[in-house]
Amino acid sequence: MYIGLLPNVKPAQLNVEKGKSAEQAIISPRTVEDKEVTAKRKEEAAKKEVRQYSLNGEIEKEQIKIITEFFKTIEEVQTSEESNNHLGESPLPEAEKLAGQVRKVRDGLPLELNQDLSDNDISTILKASKKDLNIVREFTEAKVSELMEKEMSTTETYNAHEEFEVDLRKQNISPQLQDAILIIGKSRIVANIVYDAEKTAEKKEQAKNNVEPVFILEGQIIVNEKQKITDDIYRQLELVGLLENDNDYQAYIGLLLLVSISLYLIHYQLKTFGLLEVKDKPHILVYVMILLIMLGLMKGVSLFQKNEYTVVAYLIPSGLGTMLVYLLVHKRMVFITSALLSIWASILFNEGITGTFNFSMGIYVLLSSLAAPMFLTERKRSVMLLRTGAFLALFNIVLVLCLLLIKSGHYEWKEFGIYILTAAGSGMIASILTIGLVPYLEDGFGMISSLKLIDLASPNHPLLRKVLLEAPGTYHHSIMVANLSEVACEAIGADGLLARVGAYYHDIGKTFHPYYFIENQMGMENPHDSLTSQQSKDIIIAHVTDGVALLKKNHIPSEIVDIAAQHHGTTFLKYFYYKAKENDETVCEDDFRYPGPKAMSKEAAVVGIADSVEAAVRSLTPPTPEKIEALVKSIIKDRLQDGQFSECDLTFKELELVSRALCETLNGTFHSRIKYPEEKN
Repeated sequence: MYIGLLPNVKPAQLNVEKGKSAEQAIISPRTVEDKEVTAKRKEEAAKKEVRQYSLNGEIEKEQIKIITEFFKTIEEVQTSEESNNHLGESPLPEAEKLAGQVRKVRDGLPLELNQDLSDNDISTILKASKKDLNIVREFTEAKVSELMEKEMSTTETYNAHEEFEVDLRKQNISPQLQDAILIIGKSRIVANIVYDAEKTAEKKEQAKNNVEPVFILEGQIIVNEKQKITDDIYRQLELVGLLENDNDYQAYIGLLLLVSISLYLIHYQLKTFGLLEVKDKPHILVYVMILLIMLGLMKGVSLFQKNEYTVVAYLIPSGLGTMLVYLLVHKRMVFITSALLSIWASILFNEGITGTFNFSMGIYVLLSSLAAPMFLTERKRSVMLLRTGAFLALFNIVLVLCLLLIKSGHYEWKEFGIYILTAAGSGMIASILTIGLVPYLEDGFGMISSLKLIDLASPNHPLLRKVLLEAPGTYHHSIMVANLSEVACEAIGADGLLARVGAYYHDIGKTFHPYYFIENQMGMENPHDSLTSQQSKDIIIAHVTDGVALLKKNHIPSEIVDIAAQHHGTTFLKYFYYKAKENDETVCEDDFRYPGPKAMSKEAAVVGIADSVEAAVRSLTPPTPEKIEALVKSIIKDRLQDGQFSECDLTFKELELVSRALCETLNGTFHSRIKYPEEKN
């Protein structure tokens, strides 16, 4: 399994060299992120991001402080001049006095304003009245503060300067004073943003995150035929796993885990259905053989995909495996087999792209293989061949059409026709191969299939005809036992069909002395009345050994022979024992027991229980549900205490299920009927 799937999981290694031309176009087998290209694009996106700046509120405060200190200095100089006048100091010439005031103002001004304001500007401000000074001071502080609250770069300060000037010209002051204040305002309206390293880093990271990862897509052409193998192309080939890489164990490990899980589930199912016992080794070998056949067929068909004949995949006889499992191994193994075949199909039919999964093919194989056993019925092999093949072909056609419609592809009628033919062919091929392989697998592994059982169950089988004609009562009894046995075996997960067919033949030995068994006497005198207990016992017990000999003579499968040999086990013939004991106290109990062996399969044990129950229930008058339940439980209890189930691994829970199934079936058979009044003349 591992070896067969590995080439479709692990891409084939290419032998290419840098600088040389590619001999053929090379396609990516999987989708892989090209992290190197992605990283380059991220770096390019980050470089395109501009430096980020943030508002610095301290700059605004600093400029307002300079403006406030300027007007404070002006007021102090003006106040100092007024004080000198009150003290009666000799007045200086006006020009000299103004020059002195200007010097005092400059001495108290910050360096920034000293550089911006001329002596004339300061003189103009000094000459202003207190009213005008209050107006320009309040306006300047408020307007500069308003403009500096917004983020502003160096280029954006020009617009702010214009706005300051426009609003300043609206103030009711002299033009000369406006010009002087305009210089102060413009000099204090400066850029108030600083480089923000953290914000810049965030923007760059955001730009990187916005870059979509770059992928080399599954099915993408990496290099065209005759194209030169560049370093970048070589890197891409290496990235998708097409070049030798000693460290690439992912495919090996993944497939190993998948195979391990599959084997565990198969083992669990085989154990659950009791197929790991020594006597069931042929079932395990046949199951392995079936899996190998299916893997080989799938692998062979998948090779055609390299030639682009992808439609041929639908020709695979997906129903073959599950029908063989249903007929030869165990019908409940069909589900795990279908799941396994589905996984194989999705890997093998990956349309030439290794390492990928073809989910539509997986769905096709899953549903087709699950449906196939549903069309198997209890008919002749030839009839079953035609019926199963036809129904499976029709089912596959509908299934393929559904998948094509889901794909929403554009198909021509010719393409639809090809898909329909391959799907129909799949169903017919599966049916033909099933009928052809079953006999070889049966003979090769000494097994009995459902098909063989169906043949043996035919009323036209010579041995069953013999029972019907020579011992009709026994025939009817066997039919009733078969119905009971099948239902009971189904309830505990045993092989119901095997139990049914085994029940048909379990009493075939009675045909040697049919009238010595009560169901065949039909009003005649009981022949045992003229025999001794020992003679009667010998005839009764002989029906088992005679039946086994007859079955072997007619080459009936050993599973049926075993049921006939074991259905009585080593049970005790109480009636004839106690009758013999009336005449001879030294009679040995062991002489009145069946020779056995005890039931060695669940099917043989169930047939034995059903045989006793069916014979005994006819003596109940009336057969009410309560009486039937008590009788069934009593018979099972007697056999259990007698150790008749010690070789067949029947659990107490299973015995309870058998009891319940028998009671339900018998209650349905012997249900109470309405007693209609007789007609009066």
